[in-house]
Amino acid sequence: MRPALFEDQPIRRVYDEKTETWWLSVVDIIKVLTQQKDVQRASSYWRTLNRRLASEGSQAVTDCHGLKLTAEDGKQRVTDVAKAETLLRIVQSVPSPRAEPIKQWLAKVGFERMQEMPTPPPRLTARARTGRSWAAARSGSTSG
Repeated sequence: MRPALFEDQPIRRVYDEKTETWWLSVVDIIKVLTQQKDVQRASSYWRTLNRRLASEGSQAVTDCHGLKLTAEDGKQRVTDVAKAETLLRIVQSVPSPRAEPIKQWLAKVGFERMQEMPTPPPRLTARARTGRSWAAARSGSTSG
């Protein structure tokens, strides 16, 4: 999977077809937020932030998972990944002028994924059918 780009900076990601969820690299988001040139510095920042959030009992840390992603050297390495909603909580913990743009970008990435889908996911199709049936029942119609 090709990384997504935030202002020409790669954000590694994985799409889980089964749960219809994007998992994005936490370190890549931290790298953008802290404007680090070096992944190692961003990793160090994330480790420190991770410990601080864990000591505060933050759910954001629990919602991060380790998945293998391709590193800069081309090797597969275990990297912390999170869903957009968890990343939004993490972003709020980092004092950065780039926080707002990255939040908007996270929302845009989710929307673009929806546009790429050839057919609506089964969940959305079921909701649409339920909505039509509900509307038909409200209007007194027997069809639908």
